[in-house]
Amino acid sequence: MSRRKKTEPYVRLTQPLVRDAGILRPATWDEALDRAAEGFRRNVAKNGPDAFGMFSCARATNEMNYMAQKFTRAVIGTNNVDSCNRTCHAPSVAGLAKVFGSGGGTSSYQEIEDADLIVLWGSNAREAHPIFFQHVLKAVNKGAKLYVVDPRLTSTGRWAHKWLRLNVGTDIPLAHAIAREIIASNLINRSFIERATEGFEEFVKAVEPWTLPVAELETGVPAELIRELAHAYAKADRGQLSWTLGITEHHNGTDNVLSLINLALLTGQVGRYGAGLNPLRGQNNVQGGGDMGAIPDRMPGFQDITDPDVTAKFNAAWGSNIQARKGWNLTQMLEAMERGDMTTVYIIGENPVQSEADCEHTIKRLSNLDHIVVQDIFLTKTAQMAHVVLPAAAAWCETDGTFTNSERRVQRVRKALNPPEGARDDIEIMSQIAERLGAPWQHMTGEKVWDELRSLSPLHTGMSYQRLEELGGIQWPCPSEDSLEPSFLHGRLWEEDPVKRGMPATFSPVLHSPPVDELTEEFPYRLTTGRRLDSYNTGVQSAGFESPLRKGETLDLSPQDAEKLNVKAGEEVQITSRRGQIQAPVRIDDGLTPGLVFMTFHFPDEIDVNIITIEATCPIAGTAEYKAAAIRIDKLPVKVA
Repeated sequence: MSRRKKTEPYVRLTQPLVRDAGILRPATWDEALDRAAEGFRRNVAKNGPDAFGMFSCARATNEMNYMAQKFTRAVIGTNNVDSCNRTCHAPSVAGLAKVFGSGGGTSSYQEIEDADLIVLWGSNAREAHPIFFQHVLKAVNKGAKLYVVDPRLTSTGRWAHKWLRLNVGTDIPLAHAIAREIIASNLINRSFIERATEGFEEFVKAVEPWTLPVAELETGVPAELIRELAHAYAKADRGQLSWTLGITEHHNGTDNVLSLINLALLTGQVGRYGAGLNPLRGQNNVQGGGDMGAIPDRMPGFQDITDPDVTAKFNAAWGSNIQARKGWNLTQMLEAMERGDMTTVYIIGENPVQSEADCEHTIKRLSNLDHIVVQDIFLTKTAQMAHVVLPAAAAWCETDGTFTNSERRVQRVRKALNPPEGARDDIEIMSQIAERLGAPWQHMTGEKVWDELRSLSPLHTGMSYQRLEELGGIQWPCPSEDSLEPSFLHGRLWEEDPVKRGMPATFSPVLHSPPVDELTEEFPYRLTTGRRLDSYNTGVQSAGFESPLRKGETLDLSPQDAEKLNVKAGEEVQITSRRGQIQAPVRIDDGLTPGLVFMTFHFPDEIDVNIITIEATCPIAGTAEYKAAAIRIDKLPVKVA
């Protein structure tokens, strides 16, 4: 596949589009809404409600995400709703919810500043989470030690007290070796383990084989450095452990998260001020999308959808008939499309054609559908496949509502600009489709939606708009309007009273499983992907504009590999995986070790990295293994002018 032309900036959608004879043409709002509703009605009548799927938007407000899941469950009658949380942090939600009962990070940003030890595992926070990283730097400037665990020496790693360079996909062996060393050195918090946890003895047996020499051989991290981190973390008064996609975007992402949680349970580094476990969210409302129930297994406030009492509560409030069973996640929806079990989707603000691993496979699956409705601010590659395109007034500065950040803080956002003429509010669009499907929905303001959410989610009950504005934001849980803000979660685990302490946190003796895409003589290089500071996701909002930092996609190589391949910076190479091939110019990065290469997914219109990534997914969370593709690199002939 040849390199694409340079991306042009996307232009805002201002008029609905409908597909006739294979071509999208302009339409009136009434025609587009009628088409959207009729397509949903036709497919559900023919194939049942589970033929419908909703892709909700992690960049949109909490209010929009709440209404998206309500539309799916109360109007259509299915639990098939998901968002880009599946692409990045579903393993974090699954792991934290399994152990603690809720899927949010445990600590506030202020606690990061007050920590004396911070571990960033699989996280280039300086580039991918620069606001969070400012809190890390404040802690470092006050004397905190920073350990970075990453296959690459990133710009984050260059700030670290120590960098642990591990082989891609060996996070569990490293975590188990740290745990074994803590146990062997009698550095465990025994009173916390006995009071607040279960499964300790089984966990000890699981980590016993991972001695320091064995772990060094498997992970590539020197035994002495593993030992140093184990002792530093166990002895820290306030130890923070944060991670991002380097942990989650693996075929065993949930197990990776559980292996990190084990370390906090061993040492008591959770449930008290300054000690915590924190998945860092990459978009402005990934946390909020899950909080609002825009996921297939939880209702708003992380209430278990399989609990009949929970569904009964929502059915009474909505006059609906929600079934107490899990829906399909995004990965399962794509599989259902391939089987023919899903025939229609409603996609709001997401771009799966370019964000999903092995994206050519995703395109084939979407091509099988009878009816695709896309609601967005731009004509993305996904929107170009739609049967109906609805222009939304959904940019962050064009709407009223709330967002929830990585520290679980709900904050008000206010309309600052009018949207372009012709675009409509997300909730208004959904309401008008719902009315055409027979639901008695009236147009709801953001505050009315929020108040409905508060009446049903105990995590948010005390967060009125007025109180959010007065306090500048509130962390959940906030069960009443006189609740004081909890800066950290799970303090109950330290209670002496077993009734107040509640359910114990369980150790997880997970097993190591290497990357699915094996390295061979034919595919000898390991490709890992990620983000960079100057660009954003699939490039819809950031590509096509000149950047003083970077002007396009590259294949980053170590100096040793560049010499071995006889390529120089800027030269084009062909990159081939078991799924396809692309071309890209070379960039030399001395933070990479031989055999490891790096690319981003920010410029898919020019170089679509997800053509070659593997869609092997975590069976628990459905997140793909973006971090570990096996590839071949071939130098291209020099073009003669």
